[in-house]
Formats: sequence, C-alpha cells, structure tokens
Amino acid sequence: MFNGTDEKEFSTRVNSARLADYVSKHVRLPCKVLKMDGERITVEASDGGQVTVNLAPNADVLDTFIEVVGRVINPTTVQMLACVNLGSDLDLKLVNDTVELIHDPRFYSKMFH
Repeated sequence: MFNGTDEKEFSTRVNSARLADYVSKHVRLPCKVLKMDGERITVEASDGGQVTVNLAPNADVLDTFIEVVGRVINPTTVQMLACVNLGSDLDLKLVNDTVELIHDPRFYSKMFH
C-alpha cells in the first residue's frame, strides 16, 4: 500500500508535455510504438509528442499500444522498468483527456491526497 513516502509504489500517468515536471520520478506513459531500434523505442505519447524509451532488459513490447512504467531521465527520455501491452486499438485522444484531468488542480488533490 502507498504510504506517501515510497515513490516506488506510486506513478502518475503523463503525456510528453508533462515529462519535464517528472524528471527523476516514476511515471506511466500510455503511448503508441512508432519505431523499435535495438535497446530503444520511439513512441508517440497521448498528446502526440515523441518520446525515446530505453528498454528494460527482456522487455516484451508486443502490441502497437503500450503503457511504459518507468523513470523520467529527461523531458524526452524515459527508462522503462516495465511494459504493459494494451493491444492494437486505443483512443489516444481519450487517454490524453484523462491524463489532463488527472493533472487538473481541481481534481488532483482529490485523487492523490
């Protein structure tokens, strides 16, 4: 259970525009895989921005749409810790609307405090 002090137990869903606010923190990045290149993939985040993801060892990126659970290295790069395969049909606009609601100050404190 999350006790407010152990960040490893908690990760917020983000889009590419919000990565800069989470450098060195754990996040969940719902996205579409655009290109696989060895130990890296390029993804399109829910807001349309491109992000480089450094793959975790033995990562199973099987679907077109995935959720990257990882640590933000810089505003354009995430180090994957885990991958959740989400299938081949996902409405990224709806996902992005949800991400933005999560970060809306009117709702954020009700969800995370």
